[in-house]
Amino acid sequence: MRYYQKWQGCMKETGEKSWFEATVPGSIQEDYARAMGFADFEYSDHYKQFEAVEDSEWIYKTHLQFQAKPDEKVFFVSLGIDYIFDIVLNGEKLFSQEGMFSKVKIDITEKLNEQNELRVIIHPHPKRSGSFKGTRDEADQSCKPAVCYGWDWHPRLLNSGIWDETYIETRYDAAITYCEASYELSDDYSKAAVHFDISCKAEVTIELCDIDGNIVYSGKERDFFIKNPKLWWCNGQGEQYLYTYKVFNREDEKKGRIGFRKIALVMCEEHWDHPKKFPKTRSVPPITLEMNGRIVFAKGTNWVCPEIFSGRITRDTYEPLVRLAKEAYMNIFRCWGGAIINKEAFFDLCDEMGIMVWQEFPLACNNYVGTPHYMGVLNQEATSIIKRLRSHACIGLWCGGNELMNGWSKMTEQSLALRLLNKLTFELSPSIPFITSSPLMGMAHGPYSFWDDTTDMDVFQLFPSCSGTAYTEFGVPSMADVDYVKTIIPEDELFPANDTKSWIAHHGYESWGHYGHLSLHIVRKYFGEPSSIDKIWEYTTWLQCEGYKAIFEESRRQKPNCSMAINWCYNEPWPGVAGNNIISYPAREKKGYYAVKEALRPVLASAGIGKFEWQAKENFHAALWILNDSPSDVSDVIEAWIEIDGREEFIIEWKTGIVPANENKKGPEINFALQDISTESFVLKLKSKHGYDSSYKLKFKAILKDDGQRALNR
Repeated sequence: MRYYQKWQGCMKETGEKSWFEATVPGSIQEDYARAMGFADFEYSDHYKQFEAVEDSEWIYKTHLQFQAKPDEKVFFVSLGIDYIFDIVLNGEKLFSQEGMFSKVKIDITEKLNEQNELRVIIHPHPKRSGSFKGTRDEADQSCKPAVCYGWDWHPRLLNSGIWDETYIETRYDAAITYCEASYELSDDYSKAAVHFDISCKAEVTIELCDIDGNIVYSGKERDFFIKNPKLWWCNGQGEQYLYTYKVFNREDEKKGRIGFRKIALVMCEEHWDHPKKFPKTRSVPPITLEMNGRIVFAKGTNWVCPEIFSGRITRDTYEPLVRLAKEAYMNIFRCWGGAIINKEAFFDLCDEMGIMVWQEFPLACNNYVGTPHYMGVLNQEATSIIKRLRSHACIGLWCGGNELMNGWSKMTEQSLALRLLNKLTFELSPSIPFITSSPLMGMAHGPYSFWDDTTDMDVFQLFPSCSGTAYTEFGVPSMADVDYVKTIIPEDELFPANDTKSWIAHHGYESWGHYGHLSLHIVRKYFGEPSSIDKIWEYTTWLQCEGYKAIFEESRRQKPNCSMAINWCYNEPWPGVAGNNIISYPAREKKGYYAVKEALRPVLASAGIGKFEWQAKENFHAALWILNDSPSDVSDVIEAWIEIDGREEFIIEWKTGIVPANENKKGPEINFALQDISTESFVLKLKSKHGYDSSYKLKFKAILKDDGQRALNR
């Protein structure tokens, strides 16, 4: 039986007379802010209110209220406490831990009196001595998520507390204290050898049922075979088939699910010849996903924290975000290493909706030197993470962390932390692949803007010149919806948008260089000075939509050399005024989301277009393609049309013939001459017989003419 307690909290510095109501799961800093009447931290730069309590020590307390029978044992259980803490019962310290991802389970049966007070003492956030103050460097010897120390889309707001489900549990001796299912599929997928690892003093029965509830196994044997198991597939490749199981006896039962599937990282044949220069000491690492013997193009997004205060997160937080990803034809989340390891509901939803999870450990953009203390905490935390997640069908890839093997992090394959993670994933989860970091040689992170000033190219020009094995971060920013921005930026700062405190706080400015995510210098390059806040939204949204479509489609055109396209980023943990995200906090689609959805359809007509801005008198040209990521052959008839100045003109028809499953096909080139027309844009439309239509809104630059003639010649 589980008993949930009412909790209070206080700041240790203010003493025992300052107790306030505490929410569990929750964040002690948010509870304190509520009690002290802090202003809305999401508005303007009000998050800075928390700076004054950043180094405080906190205390939770509760008076235990439950009914245990004489033959029961009593446990204190918490699925997550952030980050360094002690557990104290009736004045006696029972347990201490550093780490928020390791479950706490303490037998308190023999420590109980008639009246009992339980306290959880939260120590100050870890900050390495000698690190750069106020930066993520302070977290480089801890497993505390680095993002809360401040990032270009996340304010510096360090929070802590009892952040996951926590309760008092009473158990009989016959309780099932551990239950995990594992399996091994035969090479031809015709048989699954199932194994249950169960801790229980009494005998148990196992029932395994198919998706319709029909029993496929019932018995007491913990090792058995299933013939012709239905396979679990990621979104777009097949059914997310999940078997359910129940392990039970007279006193207890445990339930769970199994998704039978094989997943591997394999070498693209083309990559064995890289690099082409001698000496050929090494090829690029394998990064092509193979599921159930089928090569799958991984298309998705980088998932970051859905909330700043992690204790707020529930299944209802996750559900709309995961569902929107599924509806956008995504099949993978890269769960970025600077953020939290998500709660169980996230992985349950990914199992159900077919979103593979690339799970990074909590290392990001730092050199995590392998001191004995840090290695001990990492070993504990990583072990807990692996054991908790490895049974989920959605887990497709373990990764050491984000951007570790580069000039600013300076880690290598010989870094003790990465060697430890490789060891742990091999020992505890050998069937799921592991890579040390992202990116590795051949892979790419960036760029993060529509126009790249280092190459003087827009994304239409830049990505066809690249040959990445996987594009695992790239971004095109846009402003959030105007009505949304008005809820967080004071009216007197709204327009003209400038580097005021509110625009800076919400990462419009000073996040990626002075111009930040608003990127007004790029807006001015293409459109001149915007005349209103609505025009900023219109222009940045146009660039994000067409930019993301261009990158995702070009990445898909580059397979099999390229095997992944994963944009930075999907969501944000608080209201941002501008960013590379396609979902505004908490789960509001930007227009860019729908552009990405168009680009990720399993089958679509696509155009490889040379650039975004075209000028009068130029010869417009593009290559036609049909992109097929589906498990079925397709064929189509595609027509290319130009819409300009309010009218459409037919250009060409292409009969594609058969396009095999999970392959692309290139078609003819289209060309036409642009005359001088008084318009800001034109649209290339690809009309498909089978509904695989696509369209591209491109910038048009007219040459001023006196007669105002408007014409289009093919």
